Amino acid sequence: MTPAESERAPAATKGDSKVLNEAQAGHEPIGGADASASLSAKFAKDSAATRALAKEKLFNGDSVVELREAIRAKLVYALGKTPESARDRDWFAATALALRDRVIDACHEGTGGKVPEKRVYYLSLEFLIGRLLSDAMNNLRLVETTKLALKDLGVQLSEVEEAEPDAALGNGGLGRLAACFMESMASLSIPAIGYGIRYDHGIFRQSMEDGWQREAPETWLEEGNPWEFPRPESTYRIGFGGHVTMSANGDQIRRHWHPAETVNAVAYDIPVVGWRGKHVNQLRLWKAEADAPVELARFNGGDHVGAVAGRARAESISRVLYPSDSSAEGQELRLRQEYFFTSASLQDLVRRHLNERGDLRSLPDHAAIQLNDTHPAIAVPELMRILMEEHDFSYEDAWHITTNTLGYTNHTLLPEALETWPVDLMERLLPRHMQIIYLINWTHLEEQARQGKSDSAHVAAVSLIDESHGKRVRMGHLAFHGSRRVNGVSALHSELLKTTVFKPMHELEPDKILNKTNGITFRRWLHNANPELTALAVETVGEEVLDDPELLTGLADHADDPDFRKRYAAVRRVRKRKLAQVIVERTGISVDPSALFDVQIKRIHEYKRQLLNLIETVALYQAIKEAPHKDWTPRVKIFGGKAAPSYVQAKLIIKLANDIARTINDDADVAGRLKLVFLPNYSVSLAEAIIPAADLSEQISTAGMEASGTGNMKLALNGALTVGTLDGANIEIRDHVGADNIFIFGLDAVGVQARVGESAYAQRAIAASPRLAKALDAIGSGVFSPDERGRFGSLVDGVRYHDPYLISVDFDDYWRVQREIDAAWKRPATWWRAAILNTARMAWFSSDRSMREYAAEIWRVKVD
Repeated sequence: MTPAESERAPAATKGDSKVLNEAQAGHEPIGGADASASLSAKFAKDSAATRALAKEKLFNGDSVVELREAIRAKLVYALGKTPESARDRDWFAATALALRDRVIDACHEGTGGKVPEKRVYYLSLEFLIGRLLSDAMNNLRLVETTKLALKDLGVQLSEVEEAEPDAALGNGGLGRLAACFMESMASLSIPAIGYGIRYDHGIFRQSMEDGWQREAPETWLEEGNPWEFPRPESTYRIGFGGHVTMSANGDQIRRHWHPAETVNAVAYDIPVVGWRGKHVNQLRLWKAEADAPVELARFNGGDHVGAVAGRARAESISRVLYPSDSSAEGQELRLRQEYFFTSASLQDLVRRHLNERGDLRSLPDHAAIQLNDTHPAIAVPELMRILMEEHDFSYEDAWHITTNTLGYTNHTLLPEALETWPVDLMERLLPRHMQIIYLINWTHLEEQARQGKSDSAHVAAVSLIDESHGKRVRMGHLAFHGSRRVNGVSALHSELLKTTVFKPMHELEPDKILNKTNGITFRRWLHNANPELTALAVETVGEEVLDDPELLTGLADHADDPDFRKRYAAVRRVRKRKLAQVIVERTGISVDPSALFDVQIKRIHEYKRQLLNLIETVALYQAIKEAPHKDWTPRVKIFGGKAAPSYVQAKLIIKLANDIARTINDDADVAGRLKLVFLPNYSVSLAEAIIPAADLSEQISTAGMEASGTGNMKLALNGALTVGTLDGANIEIRDHVGADNIFIFGLDAVGVQARVGESAYAQRAIAASPRLAKALDAIGSGVFSPDERGRFGSLVDGVRYHDPYLISVDFDDYWRVQREIDAAWKRPATWWRAAILNTARMAWFSSDRSMREYAAEIWRVKVD
């Protein structure tokens, strides 16, 4: 008997009346007839919707009638539609515009026109903000008001929410983290502006064609974005190429950059509303535009295509998120993107500071600029250029301002992800910046020489220019050297920064690296994504839990209460049924909500080891085939994630997942015991459906390679138990939830480093594991690809003969812990106790806590 089956009881929720509707309609009641009657009485006496609406009115005074008429007016006068002709997309736009007005009212009321003492500027190439309607409704406390206003208009809120496209302006965790941080800064009333790119097409739309990933443009702006405000008055010229000249000003030599090409960066602002609407920040995204949309002389001369070529080249900068850099042209476009948004952002904040303060010498006192990874690392020479060329600062003064204003967050230890750029590309595209980088590096190395550290090995290690394989600029070194503080994003990651990629730099400045473990916004990932669990938490520990995530710890006091465990399990089953419906709608695969939902959702990458999960799936399939009458724990393996278009091995892993699914899902011998689902087009909104329904969270990266992770936090917060390595934030999750409430396996980071130095470890591990050898043989011989027997040979050979991610070494321990999980699922009281403790003890992983730490220790910004 599964935990969900054995602990059914009334879902003590204060939202989602579908629970009641299903019971009344004769569907499977949560907890049986008694529970259904209890729910009916509860709703009849004092419905959750009524109470929530009353609280909303107390907060903002916004009546259903007022919002209804505001939505109707936006539909008619802003969109030119009638209620009869409006589509769901029109109703979404009208609702968003009506709520946007209230966000702006909150913004004006919250600031009162005052200039903040210090403002944070968060530069990130990615902001994976997803859909914004639910955020706005929740943070303005207008969920029930909006639902009832739309109902009066004959429209369902759920359909309106589904009509909003995902703003997929990011690739994964980096971009979602930036979105969480922006929401938390607004909720904590930290004045902040996020800077990024307004991509016409964000991360691609993923579909499956015979199990292969296919990419198509994500057209999120096809019908406009009702949340944004165009700001044409905030337009900046961004230069590329050209040459540099010199002039004398007294005894000072000045250099002047003369770009060969200029592109306009035009600002678009999206308001970011904080909790209860008390503060609103802005996300400013830059769109690339040409100086002239068409060269009229060429057009009138008959060259109609060539006349718009310049516009196409300019606008390509903000056309697509992460163009493939497998070609020289792709590398150049990537660098153009990074400089484009960084330069526009710095020009904008410098202008704002001068308007507000009048003197750039005080910039470090009133501005904190955070570089989210190496993508905006060009900010170091660009801020220096602005200060020296445009405002006549000396090198020394400009360096003092720069290094006391910038901060750098590192997100990776992987060499291929720690950006470097060819010097010849930099010299051609950004010649003045390359001069400044050379000057910074010369000053840096001269200081080393004065300290007696001039041996060639030391110089090569700390230089901003790597000359080992052609000259390349080390953007990580540049960001490190040019920042006041550098931080990692988990305790392990920050320590590894000191001993691996930044070891020589850390030895020079041992106090510069800090740790700031990532966090997630509970407003999005608990309140919005899981209203049933949120309502149960409110009923159990009080309404204040919505304002203070730390109060979630009070749920731990109820983990040993059998009745509470039943209610918790019932709430989870509601979400599992909903996910089962999503799965059948998107894939045609029917899954049993009472099975263990085993989830791995993240970018497809070899170090994240989806392949390890798939090999274990094959081994489990083989074991079930050999003993079909054994009491196997029913599992549904759920995968989601996108592979970079040029990442051949990652795309092959997706194909393998789909081929395995096709085989085992149709095999009668394993029916009811094992299924595999790959959900296409993983996105923020899809994550909001998966995460609250997950029972098991797969966090199985090779130890020492995942900087932190945030999916692990979202899943644990919603009650999924983690199976993982001692990698990234998994270590801190274990420390908070307790070792008995998490499943750890495999080598730790020290063990990984030691093993990688050995030879033939993969062959020895496979020889010692008949189960692993058999699974690899099946994959390699074409059991799952009978139409192309050798399709997965490169994946199998990679494990057998190279295995840099130690799949072979960790496999047996992974198999062991998975069987422990099978046994634990059959002990419902123990399982749900652990799940409750995970939810309760994840309170520390709020991005509010992260932002308070950044504010105090990096930005030196006061938080009320």
